[in-house]
Amino acid sequence: MGFPVYDYRTDVRNVLVTPQIRSRFLKMEPGQSAQLHSHDLGHEIFLILEGRVEFEIDGETEELGPGQMCVALADQPHTVRVLGDEPMTMYLSVTPHIHPTHTPRTADGERLPHNFTPARAYDVEPDMQVSVSELVARQNHAAELLAELTQTCAAVQQEMGNQLKTALAEGDADAATAARKAMWEALYPVYKATAELADVWNALAPRVDA
Repeated sequence: MGFPVYDYRTDVRNVLVTPQIRSRFLKMEPGQSAQLHSHDLGHEIFLILEGRVEFEIDGETEELGPGQMCVALADQPHTVRVLGDEPMTMYLSVTPHIHPTHTPRTADGERLPHNFTPARAYDVEPDMQVSVSELVARQNHAAELLAELTQTCAAVQQEMGNQLKTALAEGDADAATAARKAMWEALYPVYKATAELADVWNALAPRVDA
């Protein structure tokens, strides 16, 4: 059996939701618009597939049609409005996808309280069999693991970074390559642990409003 294949004409929903990225197909009707908002951490990419829209990003406006895309960077207020008499379909992705996922903005761009959107809004069914107490315990464990790995990583970066500088200055390509490898091998588990912490957080945060 092959991997899933998604079609924007039938799969109008979130198709991948992880702490690293949320991606979906979205359809909006003529005249429909989105509330002005931003993402504290996430960059959002929009690719128009059908119809025409007007985007406002950080106070600037542009009209987009099929085959065109734009990007709202983290913390940039943005909104979209469908133009004309036809529906609009787009592909969008937000990376990373970590709660609170949206920060509403006033018309003047002022930040409003964070919006901790329910998991079901992202087509994710929360596992209610896992208690909040268990999620808190997992959150604490993930945070402690990340702290330990970060401390180890910092020591490796300092030591290997100095070796890298020396190797490059002396033209020792093998030593430079070895130092870079050691630096990455210390960084990699930190990024993995960060994703694990975000995964637990994304399960825990929406439960407050469940």
